[in-house]
Amino acid sequence: MTTQSSLDRFYSIIPAGGIGSRLWPLSRADAPKFLHDLTGSGSTLLRGTWDRLAPLNGEQRIMVVTGRAHRAAVERQLPDLEDHNVVLESEPKDSTAAIGLAAAILRRREPDVIVGSFAADHVIADTRGFARAVREAIVVADDGYIATIGITPTEPAIGFGYIHVGGPLAVEGAPSARMVESFVEKPDLETAEAYVAGGDYLWNGGMFIARADRLLEQLGQTDPALLAGIEELAEAWDTPRRGAVVDAVWPALEKIAIDYTVAEPAAAAGRLAVVPGDFDWDDVGDFASIAKLHSGGRKSDLAILGENARVLADASSGIVVAGSDRLISLIGVNDIIVVDTPDALLVTTTANAQRVKSVVDALKLSGRSDVL
Repeated sequence: MTTQSSLDRFYSIIPAGGIGSRLWPLSRADAPKFLHDLTGSGSTLLRGTWDRLAPLNGEQRIMVVTGRAHRAAVERQLPDLEDHNVVLESEPKDSTAAIGLAAAILRRREPDVIVGSFAADHVIADTRGFARAVREAIVVADDGYIATIGITPTEPAIGFGYIHVGGPLAVEGAPSARMVESFVEKPDLETAEAYVAGGDYLWNGGMFIARADRLLEQLGQTDPALLAGIEELAEAWDTPRRGAVVDAVWPALEKIAIDYTVAEPAAAAGRLAVVPGDFDWDDVGDFASIAKLHSGGRKSDLAILGENARVLADASSGIVVAGSDRLISLIGVNDIIVVDTPDALLVTTTANAQRVKSVVDALKLSGRSDVL
């Protein structure tokens, strides 16, 4: 069991960044996917993340890292978020800068703090199973490891990275914890099928729990220049110098994911552990995953999102996201994706859902920022 001491020292970090380009045109730069209700629950993905974490360590011990442009929306959705727990990015710098800065700020406030990073845009219905896994990971982190929570695969998915699990970890209070052999990039279908059949691979859910000092130590070994910039920011953060230092330092920080600066090097050094998570999990990476969430995995259903959706359908399946007042009629089309917004219309199929990002890339190249 998690000791009260380690749980009392735990602080959650929610990185709320990225536009979710595979969910264009619903998700935009000024309204990214974590600000949307994509499950039909009446709660946005960000609010759902907050509600999972608050029972673990209290609302006063949750820090949110987000873009300056999203501050007002984030604070509307999270009215109990304390002002000193809002970290604003002047521009996106990926997860190392976001999580590293939050950890460095919290370590200066509480030298023995244990931090956990949980993305703002994941869907987890089994909150009890999630909490059990996090508590085990906190125990592992308090023992000096960097911990992650790996998701037990339910299918040979090719849209996720995988964690190669090693032998058991002898840490009291964390009976299911294992060592991590390595991280594996998104595989092809044949490789993913072999991973799932073998039973010693988990999905990489992107959740990391560690003592802040240990996480920053690992970052410093991998990328000392990036750590130096983060520490300079953290030193000034709770002082009147914050604005000037952020303007001077933040733009020069390297843009790189924490998988490459912390998780993979820690695994190679034998310092990364994983707690298997048997709870349901989805990173809502594209419209096909949203369709699956709403249909319960049944291909015959048509998922319809939108407060005032006007949809007529006959013998059709897939998903319709209605963001305008147009009537949308579907006849005899299977696995279709229709996303209708006032200024952009997307039509594709669930099999091609991952390719939506290429549309966003093309719009950027053409200078069409008005629809991004």
